[in-house]
Amino acid sequence: MKFFTKKRVVLFLLFIFPLICFLILSTGENNFKKLPVLTENIIDVSEIDASKSVQFKGNVTIVCFLGNDINSIKSGLFNLNEKIYKKFTDYKQFQIIGVYPKGKEEEVQKLKKDIGAFTDMQKWRFISSSKAEIEVFYSSFEFNEPLINLSTTKAFLIDKDVNLRGRLNDEGTGNKLYGYNMNSVSVLNGKLKDDVKVLYYEYYAAFKERNKNKADRKEVGL
Repeated sequence: MKFFTKKRVVLFLLFIFPLICFLILSTGENNFKKLPVLTENIIDVSEIDASKSVQFKGNVTIVCFLGNDINSIKSGLFNLNEKIYKKFTDYKQFQIIGVYPKGKEEEVQKLKKDIGAFTDMQKWRFISSSKAEIEVFYSSFEFNEPLINLSTTKAFLIDKDVNLRGRLNDEGTGNKLYGYNMNSVSVLNGKLKDDVKVLYYEYYAAFKERNKNKADRKEVGL
């Protein structure tokens, strides 16, 4: 049994085994559950952004509502930055958007400075809007938990087609999961992070399927 040396076992566990798992997953059809769409065609954030510099369309977005008392949710935003933003900042078309009411620019600048002390803020976006626009925008999510002072501790996951994603049967409650509690590290680590990965895998699988179809059409001369 000289073949099974310690070095070879380590190499197998580090390189060969993960590759086999990946190939099994990537070649199978419907081996994963797609992340449910909870609300279709919500209002794109570009509709309330006066500068029109930010949009949901074509991006995987996490959006949060900062409200009039930004300090009250700052700890949740730091959690979101540490547990989610830093994990996905290298992913394509990924962004986090903070929506806040006009007149809170000074507080937002301080928040950006605090978060940016140890973070590349390139994919953090902040937009201001009126109270009425923020409320209408939020209502398009069709989430029955109201904003408090234009703020919520929940972060919301929006796909590239401007649909709200989440869970139909949330573990522990049995209810739909529209938003992810930023104050809970376990929710961010165990639910939001996993759901973002599932969403990206959806796009990866769709990309592979499109390429396969193109190759098939070439083979038959179409």
